[in-house]
Amino acid sequence: MITILKKEINAFFSSLTGYVVVIVFLLGNALFMWVFKGELNVLDKGHANLDTLFIMAPWIFLFLVPAITMRIFAEEKRSGTLELLLTQPVTELQIVLAKYLAAVVLIILSLLPTLVFYFSVNRLGSPPGNLDSGGIAGSYMGLFFLAAVYAAVGIFTSAITDNQIVSFILAVLISFLLYSGFDLLTSTDLFGKLDSILLKLGINEHYRSISRGVVDTRDLIYFLSVIGIFIVGCKVVLQSRKW
Repeated sequence: MITILKKEINAFFSSLTGYVVVIVFLLGNALFMWVFKGELNVLDKGHANLDTLFIMAPWIFLFLVPAITMRIFAEEKRSGTLELLLTQPVTELQIVLAKYLAAVVLIILSLLPTLVFYFSVNRLGSPPGNLDSGGIAGSYMGLFFLAAVYAAVGIFTSAITDNQIVSFILAVLISFLLYSGFDLLTSTDLFGKLDSILLKLGINEHYRSISRGVVDTRDLIYFLSVIGIFIVGCKVVLQSRKW
């Protein structure tokens, strides 16, 4: 399993994929925070915080994470190396976890440089250092789990097709539905008292909750459960090749 994990991480950084993901993520957020004029611009709104990062990052990750994961299984299936991999002395679950963790490592490497934004905004505060560090830590945790869900969705869609573009499109659609679909559904007021239940099925509700700086075990259970569902689904897809 460790061998597969190292192989996947090396694959990300032996090509441009890993570097492009990190650069695009940082550049995209930096443009909205410091360059583009408007209420998301830290300098324009005159209030030192990282709200822009935590508003924009889920949407940028919505496209970047599927771009990371689309080749993980699809390329193996297209090139015919998946069958060889499945003959190795590792279980399907270990293969899935190794590839999933490789994507998570790349997500972490994308998030770490954004600490530069934290220190920059921290110095702009009046007085300097006047930031809600607890809330920011919670927002980072929420953003990590959100991206981790996207990664789980991505490896699942990559496992069900040998076409990377199809995998990418499916991952973006499913991730979008998980992130905003339930919010859009409840905004129609069609379900009455069920709206509050439906809202809790979406990522955004739990992302907002954990971003307040209070780590609720219900939010953690939600994220881990959704990740687990897609990882198990990916494992079942791989096992079905033997049926």
